[in-house]
Amino acid sequence: MKYSCPRPPQFNLKVKKGTSGLGLFAEEAIPKGRFIIEYYGNVVTDDEAQYIGGRYLFELGNGKTIDGTIRENKARYANHSCKPNAEVRIQASRVFVFSTKNIKAGEEIVYDYGKEYYDYYIKPHGCRCTPCEKKKTAK
Repeated sequence: MKYSCPRPPQFNLKVKKGTSGLGLFAEEAIPKGRFIIEYYGNVVTDDEAQYIGGRYLFELGNGKTIDGTIRENKARYANHSCKPNAEVRIQASRVFVFSTKNIKAGEEIVYDYGKEYYDYYIKPHGCRCTPCEKKKTAK
């Protein structure tokens, strides 16, 4: 199923280098509890997602997955963090990113990717989110 027209971001956002690769950064302050951006792409079945593979797949939990590999999907650059400032909310087959804290201009937008993703992709190589990197350098 082709993706529906995404809800436009409510704030100016920029993709640039972060501690764990390319990241999504706020170009202006974002208050707590506000919609930031929609994660979108083609909606496929979970079986199709297994065949496609990759890191830009977002499971919806209803037998469907969003294939977020399309370049226009800036939300795919929001990285994982063990101390997030945002969260995802799934509504039907759509994924929205909301701020859970006040986010300052220039700050990276990050959310917790969840245990399954963390255990499979992040844990084997070590977490590179800013809080974890700070812990490593403090030791």
